[in-house]
Amino acid sequence: MPEAGSTRARFLRTTGQHASIQPDAFTDGSFVLSIGGAEQSHVNLARPEEIFYEYLRRIGHLVDLAKPAGTPLTALHLGAGALTLARYIQATRPGSVQYAVELERELLDFVLQQLPLPEGTDLRTIIGDARDALTELEPGLRFDVVILDIFSGPAAPEHIACEAFYREARARLEPDGLLIVNVGDEPGLTLVRSQVAAMRRAMADVAAFAEAGMFAGRYPGNIILAGTQTTWPAGWTAELMARGPHPAKVLTGVELDALAG
Repeated sequence: MPEAGSTRARFLRTTGQHASIQPDAFTDGSFVLSIGGAEQSHVNLARPEEIFYEYLRRIGHLVDLAKPAGTPLTALHLGAGALTLARYIQATRPGSVQYAVELERELLDFVLQQLPLPEGTDLRTIIGDARDALTELEPGLRFDVVILDIFSGPAAPEHIACEAFYREARARLEPDGLLIVNVGDEPGLTLVRSQVAAMRRAMADVAAFAEAGMFAGRYPGNIILAGTQTTWPAGWTAELMARGPHPAKVLTGVELDALAG
């Protein structure tokens, strides 16, 4: 793995960008993955149960609610990044079985070489398109959580940012499984609104979880959407609000209508 003060880089042929991994100067045992010069992921190898980026911590809190604490689960990560969430699940739920789909072979190889997974992690990797992977996985394979972390702005892949994709993702969930989607968006929240509407047509219920000010649509940022196959558990809203990061806000039901259009 990179030593203190060092930087490792790799050219990504699919996007034509460069990826780099360098130590976090402020947290021992932590590293930052950047792509095209923009920070993309943060990994704490010393304490993988601690997540630095706020939006990833919110996703982690949703995963916490999917099954009783400490219980192994099955997880599908569509968009691998530096595998921060896969490391979190292994740290908090040893024995979990996980799959990670990544379009960039060089990125996944680079991350696994420079930032090895914790011993005992059961992670199967797939190189390819996120939607294609849903159909190519073994028939009958189902997951407790499916996490989509691909959207980074309003120019989202049309074949993924749609109702049909969410229906295909739902078909890969266990009956009580949870679909989690990170939507990075610009002011106005055009992509967030379209994805809330699409997920509502595909899932039984949908909630939106973010920093409270994000819902005003005045600045760019991330909103986490969670789709369930039954009515959203009322206790989950209070639990997520308590866990933060603060200030936190959860929208469901009629409160979410304004985002759905």
